Amino acid sequence: MSVEGTWNLSVSTPVGTMKAVLELRVQDTVLTGVARGAGEEVPLGDLALDGDRLTWKQSVTKPMRLNLAFDVTVDGDTLRGTSRAGRLPASKVTGERRTAPERRA
Repeated sequence: MSVEGTWNLSVSTPVGTMKAVLELRVQDTVLTGVARGAGEEVPLGDLALDGDRLTWKQSVTKPMRLNLAFDVTVDGDTLRGTSRAGRLPASKVTGERRTAPERRA
């Protein structure tokens, strides 16, 4: 399964819905990614795909400094799961693939 491409993410938090854009790419068989949102771009850490389960960690500074851990299930061009920030309750995450990577011949 490929998760490569550009994904529009929506995270339902206690302070409102946060939007982000996730860019996922495979380079030399390694999955890499960045997230863009709230005026910042952050690299994704501990990015792993196991079957249809995608997990990663990222740090944000806006609207406040948080270390987030994501755990989502990918189904074609959609994803669903949760994001956790420390001991705070899990936030619901949904996403939709906006573009898939170009295939090289």
